[in-house]
Amino acid sequence: MIDPSAIISQDAIIADDVTIGPGSVIGAKVKIGKGTWIGPHVVINGPTKIGEDNRIYQFASIGEDPQDKKFHGESESRLEIGDRNTIREFCTFNRGTEEGGGLTSMANDNWIMAYVHIAHDCVIGNNTIFANNASLAGHVEVGDFAILGGYTLVHQFCRVGMHTITRFSTGTSKDIPPYITAAWDPAKPKGVNKEGLKRRDFSNETIKLLRQAYKIIYKKNLTIIEACKQLEDMVEECPEVSNLLEFIQSSERGIIR
Repeated sequence: MIDPSAIISQDAIIADDVTIGPGSVIGAKVKIGKGTWIGPHVVINGPTKIGEDNRIYQFASIGEDPQDKKFHGESESRLEIGDRNTIREFCTFNRGTEEGGGLTSMANDNWIMAYVHIAHDCVIGNNTIFANNASLAGHVEVGDFAILGGYTLVHQFCRVGMHTITRFSTGTSKDIPPYITAAWDPAKPKGVNKEGLKRRDFSNETIKLLRQAYKIIYKKNLTIIEACKQLEDMVEECPEVSNLLEFIQSSERGIIR
């Protein structure tokens, strides 16, 4: 299952049924779970842990040193990737830094297209889609089921909420709240991600209430504090609004407006 031309460190831990293609390099302190397929000419450096049933395509660079001038080879620098993720050609995933807790992580069932960059200390949830050339600076968080359109750029320390979608070439230096569509650079809110929510079996009533919550935030000329007070009144009727409310109240960079 491992091509003879692959270079595998004796310190790597690789499950018996892992496939590793020609010319790939697996460094020390790398652990790869069962059922994972590594294509040709992939470089994986450690400390990196990769779960089960992942597919990593040619020319990806996984677990390389963080691109942070403050990084000087600290041992607390890791990358962890969960299960059933697809990582396409020329993607670059960097390990964490001591300042950011030492860990870059991606959970399960994510679909990562070509040329995506995930910088140090990023935290990626489950079931996300990153289209070609989407790039995250350091310390970015991306929630479950978020979709980043091609060439989306996210500034360091920003968050992208669950069930959001960004259009082509969106750029943001602020947080993008859950459930909405964002577009342009700098990013602007463009309504609720209605089609995405339908595909994930949100009821018509829930979508209606989330659209109402969107209007409170973006259409009534309210301050954030005033908007949050009105959102609090909706939580009992629509529990999903609590995710929106908590996200806004915990935002340190501010949300897109």
